[in-house]
Amino acid sequence: MDINTEVHNAFEVIQNGGIILYPTDTVWGIGCDASNEEAVKKIYALKQREETKSTIVLMNGDKMMYNVFKEIPETAWQILDLSEKPTTLILDSPRNVAKNIVAEDNTLGVRIVKEPFCFKLMERMKKPLVSTSANISGEPTPKSFKEISPEIIKGVDYVVNLHREKICDKPSTIIKLTLDNQVKIIRK
Repeated sequence: MDINTEVHNAFEVIQNGGIILYPTDTVWGIGCDASNEEAVKKIYALKQREETKSTIVLMNGDKMMYNVFKEIPETAWQILDLSEKPTTLILDSPRNVAKNIVAEDNTLGVRIVKEPFCFKLMERMKKPLVSTSANISGEPTPKSFKEISPEIIKGVDYVVNLHREKICDKPSTIIKLTLDNQVKIIRK
């Protein structure tokens, strides 16, 4: 399949408030425009998950990061530079995103992706992309496309036709960073 066609199709769906099932730099994700509260609600409903559980968002670089976080601790950039595998950072005081993806302590998990599909899609959107694992809440995270339940596949507005054979058994590392530079590893 052609990546540009897939980016175009996914972009059209997201522009119209839809949700997509797509490959990321780690596991398959369910996503939407991170600033669209109604689209986020559809994801929570599909996952049968309470809205109090925050989700992570993907970004495609520094500019997008600064659009969402006014202040980013220096440590965040150091961690991202040193990380050899996909790393999600939980940072304080996000803005310009749907409030139903922000955690109760006013933090948001973000990951900068290099994966070409996600990267190009966000270039088109000019906004971050919600990313939550492609499973019903409480069920195991699918390691490959063929492990994703039919319920999830039927429940999204578009399924990206790329990397369906890829197997990924490692979700990202998660590190929580506060503005006063406290660092806490949530998931190795």
